[in-house]
Amino acid sequence: MRRRSFLRSAVSAVPALGLHSFLAGQRSPAQEAPPSGFDLHMVGAGADRFGHPHAMGFSSLLFKVMPSETGGGLFVVEHKNLTSGGPPLHLHLHQEEWFYVMEGEVVFQVGDQRLTLKPGESVLAPRQVPHTFSAMGPIPGHMLIAFTPAGKMEQYFRDTADAHLPAPDPAEYFSHYDMKYVGPSPFWKS
Repeated sequence: MRRRSFLRSAVSAVPALGLHSFLAGQRSPAQEAPPSGFDLHMVGAGADRFGHPHAMGFSSLLFKVMPSETGGGLFVVEHKNLTSGGPPLHLHLHQEEWFYVMEGEVVFQVGDQRLTLKPGESVLAPRQVPHTFSAMGPIPGHMLIAFTPAGKMEQYFRDTADAHLPAPDPAEYFSHYDMKYVGPSPFWKS
């Protein structure tokens, strides 16, 4: 009997202590509503969020979800017309990078593992794990790539696509964007 009496007293004290208001204000981020003034942006098929594709030399990128729209939590790009070669072997200090193949076949190296992905397949490159990729076969690769958190990846792609200068020291260049250059891609042809 004493236990029930204690529990009733404790429960009745919650409103008196103001804990109800405190607990009601403690919502998880998943329960929060979108910020007021949120503008919904539809990005069409084959379109860039700002109408400006970004040429990378071995492919082109279309920005789909911007870091500014996600509080820096996510950056999504569509990677089109990927030819053989791909980026150098590198790692991200703070981002996971997720790849989803939509067309073609794309070979990946993540750490010491190599695998070939076909349409509908995906792979995650964890932060601080070296990785690279290259299209293979007659059909150019087409992927969605997501970075979380976004970090400096948007600026990296803008600067890299817009650079018409001689290639800087890759290790120094990558470090400016919180990445580490590990070496040339094992998929580059000599």
